[in-house]
Amino acid sequence: MDLSLKQYRNIDLAILLAMLIAAEVVINIAARVWFPAEAYVLSPMTAIVCIVMMRWGPFAAVHAVGGGLALCIVSGAAPQQYIVYCVGNCFALIALFLFKIWDKEKIRKNIPLSVLFTVVAFCGVQIGRWLVGMIFGGGLTDIVRLVTTDLLSLVFAVITVLIARKIDGLFEDQVAYLLRTQAQRRKEQTEDYGDTEYGDEQ
Repeated sequence: MDLSLKQYRNIDLAILLAMLIAAEVVINIAARVWFPAEAYVLSPMTAIVCIVMMRWGPFAAVHAVGGGLALCIVSGAAPQQYIVYCVGNCFALIALFLFKIWDKEKIRKNIPLSVLFTVVAFCGVQIGRWLVGMIFGGGLTDIVRLVTTDLLSLVFAVITVLIARKIDGLFEDQVAYLLRTQAQRRKEQTEDYGDTEYGDEQ
């Protein structure tokens, strides 16, 4: 059965959200069991959100909120932290403005631009959490703590995005990907038909 673009998009978004939630839960539990004294944290949220932004644009807000919810639930966060993380994570979407400067394909194919895209998303998350945290009494210097404790997440996100670039269709606008693969299939079918027709003449 052929899927409509909307059905394909919804399934794709659901799979990526499930992967993000599962990864947040596993990583958080592992950190508490094996590295309880470490101040650093590791979250796959920025990496997944960057991939979703490239694939589906602003729909990545769902994963930004979902990642924040998963992290807060599994870590037993206070009610105000739910707001800080869920709203703050959505600031990752400021990276979408880079698509106004360079198109998605250029960012996808260019390593420095892919890294810049990821770094902007990460910085957006930290600034967003900091600004929302200020509403609940946070301090001006909290941004330093947020960035330093979450640096592993940035490293993870950059590495993930660079790897995703190498996997056909993963770090790519999905409408463009579907059109590209459809054109390739039609070309192959045309070539196969031409070969068959030529063979019949022989």
